[in-house]
Amino acid sequence: MSASDKSSSSLFLGIDTGGTYTDAVLWDESAGPRGEVLAKAKSLTTRHDLAEGISGAVDRVLEKAAVPAASIRLVSMSTTLATNALVEGQGGRVALVMVGFSEDDLDRAGLRAALGSDPVIFIPGGHDVHGNAQLLDTSKLEEALPELGTSVTGFAVCAYFAVRNPAHELAVSELIRERTGLPVTSSHELSAKLGGPRRALTTLLNARLISMIDRLIAATEGFLAARGIAAPLMMVRGDGALVSASFARRRPIETILSGPAASLVGARHLTGLDDAVVSDIGGTTTDVAVLDGGRPAA
Repeated sequence: MSASDKSSSSLFLGIDTGGTYTDAVLWDESAGPRGEVLAKAKSLTTRHDLAEGISGAVDRVLEKAAVPAASIRLVSMSTTLATNALVEGQGGRVALVMVGFSEDDLDRAGLRAALGSDPVIFIPGGHDVHGNAQLLDTSKLEEALPELGTSVTGFAVCAYFAVRNPAHELAVSELIRERTGLPVTSSHELSAKLGGPRRALTTLLNARLISMIDRLIAATEGFLAARGIAAPLMMVRGDGALVSASFARRRPIETILSGPAASLVGARHLTGLDDAVVSDIGGTTTDVAVLDGGRPAA
């Protein structure tokens, strides 16, 4: 296939940023029933500036394939950075705001252990099981915000029965944004399930990952713009689906296991197998997934 033929076909750029290496693959959708991998390359992941590792891998891919960057139709990114951060206990320092809960609730769902030394504030409020509001009092939170605004990277807000009525989570989140300008994650945005402490745990982990995933997406967007790649940037979710970069910025916890999920999807497409065990061996973690009937096993 000539360079002109390649440049006119449907080209997709895949990027995987792991804890040790960043990989890039250029794939041509039109070359055969399963497409064709035109080029692949690997570069060290540069934690101090993620754009360096990304550019190192992608530039090599474009050079090997001899295609213009502007011909790329879609860019998809998977990453194990979020997974590795949870495994290694990393992530930003976050303040947890519990509305309508007591300190005893920290002993449920492993919340206290996950919280570690991060600050937590309990304020009155929340709703009952029918969605009826209790009295919301944010005075304690307002007193703490000036100090917290300079000592944390974001906030996680969980209100009692917010899945029935999120009004207090929305009010508290808006207050925090107005006073600090920092990112805020509300539990009702991530889960519709009951069980406040478990929702709080999910919200806490999501808030810790926001700055990390935002930095990755910003580095990728900056690199793509510099190379003249105007294709949309999509992120691989933990179930293998693609979501927008803006979605992943708000809900980075959805990118947990996105690296292995991308491997599973790719393995099925390249082999045509519907039932398989796929191993993804990286520099930081090794992940194993099962393909059952063409879908990731639960």
